[in-house]
Order: sequence, then structure tokens, then C-alpha cells
Amino acid sequence: MLKLKLMLGFWLASLTRRLKNNFYLYLALLFSAFILLDAGVFHVGQNMRDKAFDMMVKNRIFKPDPDPSIVIIDINEASLEAMSKEYGRWPWPRQVIGELVENIQRQQPKAIIFDIVFSDADVYNPDSDSYFNDVITACENCFFPLLRLDASQDSKSQLTYAQIPGLAHSTDADQQATFAAIPPYFKGAWKQQRMGTHNVYPDSDGVVRQYRMRHHDRGWTLPALPLLVADAMQFETSNTPDDMLLNWRGKPFTYQYVSFSEVYTDSSSSQPKRAGDEFKDKIVIIGSTAPALFDIKPTAMDKQFPGVEILATALDNTLHKDYLKVWRGKLPYILLSLLLVWLTTLAFYFKVDRDRFNGIFTGSQIGLLVLSYLAINFIHTYLDLAAPIVWAVAYFGVAKIYALATDRALQRWLAFGLTSNSETLEVLLMPIAIESPETLGDAVMKLVRKEIEFACRAPNQTDILVGTQSGIWGLFGDMVIVSWQYKPEDAYREAAAQDAQQLAAQLPSLLNKLGLPNHPTLRYGMHQGNIVNRADQLAAQWRLLFAQAMIELEKDYLSTTEKVETPR
Repeated sequence: MLKLKLMLGFWLASLTRRLKNNFYLYLALLFSAFILLDAGVFHVGQNMRDKAFDMMVKNRIFKPDPDPSIVIIDINEASLEAMSKEYGRWPWPRQVIGELVENIQRQQPKAIIFDIVFSDADVYNPDSDSYFNDVITACENCFFPLLRLDASQDSKSQLTYAQIPGLAHSTDADQQATFAAIPPYFKGAWKQQRMGTHNVYPDSDGVVRQYRMRHHDRGWTLPALPLLVADAMQFETSNTPDDMLLNWRGKPFTYQYVSFSEVYTDSSSSQPKRAGDEFKDKIVIIGSTAPALFDIKPTAMDKQFPGVEILATALDNTLHKDYLKVWRGKLPYILLSLLLVWLTTLAFYFKVDRDRFNGIFTGSQIGLLVLSYLAINFIHTYLDLAAPIVWAVAYFGVAKIYALATDRALQRWLAFGLTSNSETLEVLLMPIAIESPETLGDAVMKLVRKEIEFACRAPNQTDILVGTQSGIWGLFGDMVIVSWQYKPEDAYREAAAQDAQQLAAQLPSLLNKLGLPNHPTLRYGMHQGNIVNRADQLAAQWRLLFAQAMIELEKDYLSTTEKVETPR
């Protein structure tokens, strides 16, 4: 086990000597490859983005209020139960809905929007269908959904874009282009700018976060219902994105809901109790929240969100132009991720003070998350920083482990640096004393150590001793100890000696460059010695070498001082 530990320590130390700080560059290149691969193939970063978005938008401090003019007439479970006694289970005869529409129309609403697909005739109630068709024919502000089917079925459809009244198209649009869709069965709904899609397209994880406002195909533009309603109400919609990231107003049932059965029963009563202007100047959406009608979707706000309220949210966003904006796509994700990873790389490569960098890195990542959270609260913009932050944290974690492991390996090598087949290790110690009236402190000494490490070319160990210790240890003052270790026969021996001489020549200019306070005095010495491979005496031999180096340093200093003070 001891041999294994020694071999591992030797391998880490050797690896560090070979790679030095280049390891951080190689690691950054590896992470860059992973980022590019993920953006093109795996899309893990996209999933991070979506989950972070869900968490932020769900826990916002400031949510926009729902538009009070939007009212949902809800075909809920209570309505299904109440209406079943007279009309049976859903679907009810169309006359029921027609009578409700007539009553609402008398109150002069701004719009009546159906979130119900009237796809087929009611063969058992043709008179009911005829009545409903007459009602919606007379209704100039009724809007109907057109359910867009999968594009793979377009070639099998007989429905053409040219058949849809008022559909926008380019001059070279294919007039024979067919598309798969379920339009309203009733001709009274086929009016210009009154039929639009109400499709909800979830993201790859099955969660609805955005709303398709336009479908483009072969020169034709098929608009969504919210866009048609906003245009009819003369709102500016030209800048509305094709895929709108929804700015949710809250959890389910945030909008004003009224029960279909209650409104219908009251409207047909001889003595109505509801206000006669309940729907005046309102935008009325007729839809369902009953689970039995299968219009419940998972969204960023809740796993069970009514489809009719998704439509209401999209309409609300369109009218107020407060839909969420986001810097999305592969390019922003790649650029932000690479930027954070390589900034972290440079900090490790240039040996930025670790304590300070740890604080800066942690603070910056938290700050980016806070910035993203504030942006979605105050300016309706989602800054997609989750995945880049995760990449930066992952890089930081690996680099930190390497830095700590290699430091430990070098320290271990410093004390137990002999391989099992080595008899002797030769060591060159260079103690550097920096004397000032006041101690320089830990931060300044770390700067000194960093400059010395940059000045050295040959692999070495650089340690600092700050003169803030209590008692006798404070007498050591501020010191830097540079050490080179090698086998006596190693070619590295000459390189270490040259490195020490060059460092000695550069020390004065190095301190001047730092501009240290109080103009400290600089002293250094060099001591060479051997360590014999005896496991039980290695630490003692290192302490002896250090003591000998310090004694030589102080002897030289005292000898020089005595010569200066001796009278002629």
C-alpha cells in the first residue's frame, strides 16, 4: 500500500511537471468539444435551460395581472353533470351553444372565441345545427379554431390554403397547396379573418412553454386565434414572434371563469339573476377545463393546465405585447458556455490568487443566476444562463480537484519524493527573506509567490511564510522558500541551478515591479543537500535541510553586517 501511494504521488508529480498549467488548457479544449457536441447532438444544455426557465417563471416575485376583460365560459365537470339531465353527456346539441352565444351577443362583447372544434354535423339534430349556423353567421365578432394536423398528412388532404378566407400569402404562393387540418363544419364560421389555429405544441420534454402564432407553408401564412382577435381589435401584431414564449399570469384558474351551465341556465330563466351587462366589452372564450374532455396540458406553471387558459394567456400576451423574450438558439448557448469556461481557464492558468478567485467565481455564478431571475421579473426577458453556468461550474470543479491533487502530490514529493528504487534525492533550497518594518500580509506575499513562479522555468515548489505568527515563529518574518528536487545524475540538475541563478538576478526588479510598501529589504541564499531514501527519516532530513539553509542565510547576513559596522 505504501508503494502504491508513493507511486501515485510520483505519477501525479511527474504529470504536473510535464503538463504544468497546460493541463487547464487541455481541459478547456475537452470541455469545448463537449459543449459543441451537446449543442449539435445531445441537447443536455437545452433541457437545463427549460428546467431553469420553469423554476424561475413559476417562482417570480412580480407576475403580470391577467387582463380583466378576458372571461372564460367553462365547460367544467359541474356543467357536464348539470347539463346531462336534459341534454345528455357531451357533446350537447349545437342549439344549446347557439342560444348562449345569442345571449352573450346582446350584451355587446368585444369578441367571442371558441376553443371547441366543430368538426362534424350532428346527424341526430339537424335543426339544432341549422340554428347554430344561423347564429354564428349573424355574429361578426365570433372566432373559430382550425385544428392543424401533422404536416406529414398534407399530401392526403383535399383542403387547400386558398379555400380559407382572407389568408395572407406571397405573390408566388402555391394556389393548389393542400394542408391537413380540421376546419369548422359550419359555413357560418368561414368568414374572412375569423378562423385561426389553436394548436399547442409542447417542447421536447412534453411541457408547453410557447405558442405557435403563425404557420408558414409554401407561401401561405396560417395565423393563430390570438393573432386574429388582436388584429380585429386593431392591435399592432406585426412584431409578434411566430413562436411566442408565454408570459404566464399565474397558476391554473388565474383568469376569470364562469360556469357554462350557470350562465346558460340563468340566460334561459324567466327571472335572470346574473348582471345583464356581465359580458359587455369582454373577450369571451368558450372552452373546457373538464378532464373528461382531454384538454389539460403540462406547462411551465403546472403539470395540469387547462388548454383554454393557454389560449387566454397567448391572447393576453398578444394584446399587451408582454410576451417573454429570450436569447435562444445554439449560437448563444455555445458562445456563453465557451466564454465562461475559458475565463475560468485563464484564471487557473495564470494562477490567480485561489482564495480570491474562489470568491469571485462563486459570486459571479450566483450573480448571473440572480441577473437572470431579475430580468424575467422586471423586463420580461429570460437570460438563458443555466447551461453555461453548469459547464463553468463543472470545469471549475475538475480544475480545482486537479489543482489540489497536484499541490498535494508536489508537497508529498517534497517530503517523500524518492521512488522505491532511488537511493538519494538532491535538493536545491533558495530561502528569500523580505524584511519590512511591517509585515506584508498574506495577500501581498501571495502576489510575490505568483511573480516568482512566473519567473521560474524549471519545475519547483514555491511556498510562503508570512510574518504574522505569534511567539518565536514571528521572528522568521516574511519569507519565500523555493526548492528544486532531482536525482544527482538527472539532467534536470543543471536546469535547476540555472533557474535559481536567473531568479536571483531577477529578484530586485521583480519586487520593484510589485511596488511593495515601505521599500522592503531583500535577502536570499542557496543551499544544496541530499536526502537518503529512508522512509522513517525523510521528514527529519527535510527539516534539517531547511534549518541548514536558514543558518547559511543568516550567517551571510550577520557576516555582512559585522563588516559594515567594523571601524576602519
